Parts: sequence; structure tokens; C-alpha cells
Amino acid sequence: MKLLRRRDIPEERYTNAFLGYGPEDSHFVVELTYNYGVESYDIGSGFGHFGIAVEDVEKTVELIKAKGGTVTREPGPVKGGKSVIAFIEDPDGYKFELIERGPTPEPLCQVMLRVGDLDRAISFYEKAFGMELLRRKDNPQYKYTIAMMGYGPEDKHAVLELTYNYGVKEYDKGNAYAQIAIGTDDVYKTAEVVRQNGGQITREPGPLPGISTKITACTDPDGWKSVFVDNLDFLKELEE
Repeated sequence: MKLLRRRDIPEERYTNAFLGYGPEDSHFVVELTYNYGVESYDIGSGFGHFGIAVEDVEKTVELIKAKGGTVTREPGPVKGGKSVIAFIEDPDGYKFELIERGPTPEPLCQVMLRVGDLDRAISFYEKAFGMELLRRKDNPQYKYTIAMMGYGPEDKHAVLELTYNYGVKEYDKGNAYAQIAIGTDDVYKTAEVVRQNGGQITREPGPLPGISTKITACTDPDGWKSVFVDNLDFLKELEE
């Protein structure tokens, strides 16, 4: 990844760094946030991982080891499947799944969140967010089901991986993972659609202090937060 942008907001006492594999206006990126004076967070049990597509998982793992990185799962087939994966962990404890794939325009390809009712979650993201169910796979041997949600094919777009573990209805979300952010042409209309489909608006539509970019924030039925960002405002923000 590359550092794409860094932003300090002293009046709100935080600093952001945006990292990714391409420009923010055309790629999915990771937003790292440092809140002044806070040294540690609780990741909880609900957040799963970020996914990164690589052409050779084994070589990537060796490179990470050589640079002192932490590998928590050695390369090998995913449970109940054939895809070759590995897991690594960053210094703050966030997990990253390395997924072996061919060349892709979107290497930062997944966010995995655990949910207590998969059908409810799928319906919400379809109706409130306009996502498509790209793939659903049940793995009874290991007692879990996944659903891939997104705005385009998995090999070309970042997707949301929803995971249901049999019999688990709730998770501890901790206070570390914050949200996914999605662009929209109208944050006010988006907030209404989210409300109409069972989402809870946690921040009414309007400009951010100190930035002027309009956003709205909401939570899904499992309590996972998302932020919708005005597309034109965001492009102006990138130009500043």
C-alpha cells in the first residue's frame, strides 16, 4: 500500500491517514485514525478482517516474515474450499486475509463482518444500500455461512463479506473498527432510504466540522456503522 493522504483535524483532536493501492477517487482504501492521546483499542469479536488479493500468497507471506510481520495462518486452502489464503496481523491487532488471485484492479478487496441473522443482513444491504448479493456459500462442516455483497464483481471491486456462525446471534464490537464509507450523490435522500429500510441514522446529513464535506452515518441491524459521503464534496476535498 501507499500513503495517499494525511489529514489532521486539531479542533476535533484526531488525525487520519489514507492508504491503498490507487487513488481514493477510484479505489477502496483503508482510513487509519489516531485520536489524540489514545494508545490502544479493543477490536472485539465481531470484526473479521480486511481482504487483500495477491498473485502468490506463499511469496507474499515470506516477504512479510522477512520484514518482521506477524503471520497467524500459514498459506493453504480455505476451510471447506480450494482458494489459497493466509492471515497476517498488523501491530494494532487487525487481521488481513491474503487471497490468491490473478491480477485485479482492486487488491484491497474485502471487509469481513460477523452478523447474527444472515438473511436479515442481506435484505438490509440490498434494500438500504443498493448492494447486490454476489455469492452465498454455506459450509455445514465448519458451521458457518458467508454472503458476499457489493456493487460489482468480486474480482474487480471491493466487497462486504457477511459471516454467520451457526447459533451465534451477537458479537462484541469493541471500540476499534469504525465503519465502511460509501459514496453517494445525495446524502439526504440516502439517509431517508436507510431509515425506510430499518437502518438507524446516527448522524443526520450535513457537512463535517472543519472539512465541509457532507456525510450521513447509520448502523445496520447488527449495529455495524457505515458512512455515506457526498461524491462531489469528496472530490473537492481531495483537491485541497
